[in-house]
Amino acid sequence: MDSEGIIFRRIKKEDARVLSEIEKEVFGRNAWTENDFMETAAIEYAYYLVAEESDSGRIVGICGYRDMCGEADITNVCIIPGMRRKGIAEAMLRQLMDYGLDNGVNDFTLEVRARNKAAIELYKKLGFTSEGVRPGFYEDPKDDALIMWKRK
Repeated sequence: MDSEGIIFRRIKKEDARVLSEIEKEVFGRNAWTENDFMETAAIEYAYYLVAEESDSGRIVGICGYRDMCGEADITNVCIIPGMRRKGIAEAMLRQLMDYGLDNGVNDFTLEVRARNKAAIELYKKLGFTSEGVRPGFYEDPKDDALIMWKRK
């Protein structure tokens, strides 16, 4: 998929260092490590995409899921600050969910910071609804997590 100079492709182990740096910049102490990404790239039931600029190859985002018996737990929805609000996260999530539906996923879930209004609106636009709260789930800064689902 090519959206305004951005291509989406499967994660590779070689992406792990860059992805951990991006997550550290965006999520601080909550970021995944390089090893977390390397392990995830090797998991058979995980499907993760990176967004990269088609001209430079610079990675600008990631998202993915782990398929738990037909339910996809979406994690790591992350776009670098200078590339936000360009439709990248939406396009990447749509491709991710299309792949899941084509491969036996019936329902999708994710957690989002209760204060992250932009992300919540994006998820609602994609058909997710809030079904619960995990109090104090996030650190740095402290925040609750909304548990959102998109059910078939």
